[in-house]
Amino acid sequence: MMKKSSSRGGRIFSEEISSRGQKFNRLKNSEDNDAEDHYNVTNHRYSDASSPLDGGDLPMNSDEASLSPFSKSPWSTHTHHDHMNPPDGNNSSSNVLLGSLVREEGHIYSLTASGDLLYTGSDSKNIRVWKNQTEYSGFKSNSGLVKAIVISEEKIFTGHQDGRIRVWKVSGKNDTSHKRVATLPTLKNYIKCSMKPSNYVEVRRNRSVLWIKHFDAISCLSLSEDGTLLYSSSWDKTFKVWKISNFKCLESVTAHDDAVNSLITGLNGLVFTGSADGTVKVWRRELQGKVTKHFFSQTLLKQQCAVTALALNPEATFVYSGSSDGMVNFWERERSLSHGGVLKGHTLAVLCLATAGSLVVSGSADMSICVWRRTGSDHICLSMLMSHTGPVKCLAVQKDHGSPPEDQRWILYSGSLDKSVKMWRVSEKVASVEQPPPAKPMSSTSSFSAMARIGSRRH
Repeated sequence: MMKKSSSRGGRIFSEEISSRGQKFNRLKNSEDNDAEDHYNVTNHRYSDASSPLDGGDLPMNSDEASLSPFSKSPWSTHTHHDHMNPPDGNNSSSNVLLGSLVREEGHIYSLTASGDLLYTGSDSKNIRVWKNQTEYSGFKSNSGLVKAIVISEEKIFTGHQDGRIRVWKVSGKNDTSHKRVATLPTLKNYIKCSMKPSNYVEVRRNRSVLWIKHFDAISCLSLSEDGTLLYSSSWDKTFKVWKISNFKCLESVTAHDDAVNSLITGLNGLVFTGSADGTVKVWRRELQGKVTKHFFSQTLLKQQCAVTALALNPEATFVYSGSSDGMVNFWERERSLSHGGVLKGHTLAVLCLATAGSLVVSGSADMSICVWRRTGSDHICLSMLMSHTGPVKCLAVQKDHGSPPEDQRWILYSGSLDKSVKMWRVSEKVASVEQPPPAKPMSSTSSFSAMARIGSRRH
């Protein structure tokens, strides 16, 4: 076995190349005690991003600075034997595990890829930034685990368990330094809105809140097709619409009878929401004068089990919905959003979905990832990726720019409650699997057994 490693420029990533040609990389550190808003990899500079009243995030003092994860050096590399099913055959060699990024600091709840950067969020409240499989930067909110991450040009939006949205920007002087520039709703808008009694809505008996504020965890963030609006869905049964240019909340829609687990935006102002109440709903955006309003259009699905994930293909012609029963339903826009069928590949809840080219990827509480290829309206299972030891919570896909023109390949990132992010290479030309091999269900004694049930209601 050959082994390559480098420490140049703070590089903390190691590659181990097996005889089968796969690379396995693992980063591991002891549990960290982070306490800052944002930090810098190279020089550990700290600065206050905004008023503590505007979100409750505080800068670090000098004592806390020493607890920064970037001030700790003992990263260790471990050999581990991941595998992909099916394990052999020339046609399946394109779908391989490239490596893993592991920090023993919390379960991975969110990730997104942008250019050559990968952003990951966990229940440690850290957002870490990776570049070329190397930890590049990071920033942190002091409250609320990171449930969702989206990027709009130079702004990074993070949705949190505490119901707040935080907005970050990269420093103009140092591209590894991130500063928090706002928390939504902003303090200014919050105070202005609180002056009118009519702006309060009753959410529970004897409890009222301002309509511009989520009073439960944010489950998903999404951008409008033109990039001017930010959508946030929440366990408080609503989704809210924010204007990115001034951070104002334009509208709050009570969308479901239970937690809204997922939200995606499509073409022509369509918005799709999936809920723990078992429904997938379609909303249409209309401009009334200078006011943006969303109106209910139709219900695509109504079932007993919770809807846990939604996705659109790149052309926005197919809508996919994952459920707590392990099924993936889909609808076809060219047939007036009629139901197209069901993809059956998992034994436990589908927790996340992603699409790329003709591929559809589903991650599940059964710890597996299923890669499907769509041809017309037909879907076949290409691979079951088996390497995680906990529920697969989030997915992101990017083009593999090193792939040959005749075989477009993709880099797939998967985040899990096993505290790892895995990096795969997948191809649309892989031979299909006749029957998706069932993922082995976790035993009742597994530490993840309780986590696997999160898809049954709130995701």
